[in-house]
Order: sequence, then C-alpha cells, then structure tokens
Amino acid sequence: MNSTLDHLPDRQQQELAYVRATLLTEFEAALRKGAGGTSDWRKGGKVLKIILFGSYARTDWVDEPDNGYLSDFDLLVIVSHPKLTDIADYWWEAENKILHDPSVGRIVNIIVHSLAEVNQALGRGEYFWTDIVRDGVMLYELPGHPLAVPKPMTPRDAFEMAQKYIDGWLPMVSESLAGAQFYVGRGNRKDAAFLLHQATERAYICFLLVHTFYFPRSHNIKFLRSLAEDVDKRLIEAWPREQRIDKRRFETLKRAYVEARYSDQYDVTVEDLDALAASARRLRDLVAETCQERILSLKAAAGG
Repeated sequence: MNSTLDHLPDRQQQELAYVRATLLTEFEAALRKGAGGTSDWRKGGKVLKIILFGSYARTDWVDEPDNGYLSDFDLLVIVSHPKLTDIADYWWEAENKILHDPSVGRIVNIIVHSLAEVNQALGRGEYFWTDIVRDGVMLYELPGHPLAVPKPMTPRDAFEMAQKYIDGWLPMVSESLAGAQFYVGRGNRKDAAFLLHQATERAYICFLLVHTFYFPRSHNIKFLRSLAEDVDKRLIEAWPREQRIDKRRFETLKRAYVEARYSDQYDVTVEDLDALAASARRLRDLVAETCQERILSLKAAAGG
C-alpha cells in the first residue's frame, strides 16, 4: 500500500489533510459523549487506519466541474470494534462538518469497518478489499494493527459468487421499475419515486457485488453511483448531469428514500418521474451488460 500523496495536486492534498484531521477529532468527541457508556470497547475505541481508495488513489480521477463531473474522495476508516462503525453515533458529525466546509471542494464518502471485518474479507479474497490493499494510500495508521495478507479467491468461487449475485439482484431491479410504472399510472407519484430509488439502489448493488463482491451499508444512491462509476465509467451515461435540471432530478430521487415515504412536503412532477424512469431503465440495461461481461470473463478464467 502507498503512503504518499505526491501524485495529487496541492489543493487535494490540503483537502485530505483537513478531512483526516476532522475525522479523528470528531470521532474523539463522539467517543466522549457517545453510546456505550463505560464499555471497554468504547473506552478503548480507536481509529486504526484511514485509507484513501478509488480514483484519487489510482491517479485516474476526473476533475471537470464545468460539465458536472468531479470525482469524489473515497475513504475507508478502520476502527477497533464493530460498534464503532455506527454512523449516527460516531461519524455523522464528522461527515456533516466536512460536507458543509467550503474548503473541501468535492464530495467525501466514507465507509467504516472494524479491523476484524476487513481482515476476514481479505481472507476471503474479495476484490474490493484486495484492490484497496493494492492501490490505496494510507492517510493515517496506528502501529501494531496490520492488515491480513490477501488470500486470492479461486476463479471458480469468483464466477459462482458473481453469478449468484446477478441472478438474485438484477430481477429485483426490473421488479422495482415495474412497480414504479404501476404507481405512476395510479397517480401515486411518491410511491413511484420511492420505487425508482429502489431500482437505482438495487442496480448499483448488483453491479458492485458482481464486480467487487462488496457494497457499503448505505441507501445513498449518490455514494453508490460514485463507487460504481469508479469501477466502470460507462455507467456515467445513465445519468445526465450537465444541466441544472439533471442534477436537481437526481437529488430529488436521492431524497425519495426517506422523504417520499415520510414527508408531506416531498413532491415530484410526472415529467421528472418520466425522466428519472428513463435513466433508471438505462442504468438497469448498462448494469446488465457490464455484469454479463464480467460473468463471461470470470467463467473463462474458471475454465468454463
């Protein structure tokens, strides 16, 4: 794993230094007032590692704000106990502070896992984690807590696992799309929006599982989109983002997971639903195409 950010411009290096400091400071503050009382796991709670992964670690990031595409910072935070991965209790303040700080010029996505979780996944050879070990940049590390040596997954196991994921998840994407169409026909725009969110979320989960054997515990489709597009930029085609209306529509869909179910103020027009449905269908088709390519590649590697 790398330990230097020399490949990044000064601005991005400064942003990451701020993000790292904020994560550590706000985590310590959350420990002092957070859930868990005097439990040993909380009293001895530690951030063990902060690792930059994705395009900014690999050097293939995109920085084109004029056309609406700007790569996100993706960070893995490794902590000493599974209970410390709870976003609401230990990471919400840090994420919120980073999100609203004008000195950070791009979205910052964090995933939080315990060292045991990460090492178990490395022991299974899951691609998401082995890629982080290969390409990631260590931004912070507490000595004495090594990552496991990745164990390669056999080609046969990889093929069978990916096939299971596409068989399970891709039909659920189509079911959600059909449900959204049904509710549009009944004039129920909120339920239609929620199911379009579910179709989008499930499509990204399917893609990530087939390609990396991992997806984060998040309903944030903007985060899932970022992770998936980082793996295969062909998925960018599904969501226009050059115009303000395109960005607004995607944000409306992102909010639907909570607000379409619970807020009286949430509203979405039929025109917006039509545009979002077209994008969700295109995403489904792109995911199906790219996942089938992946399946064929894994099958060939397995000798099938």
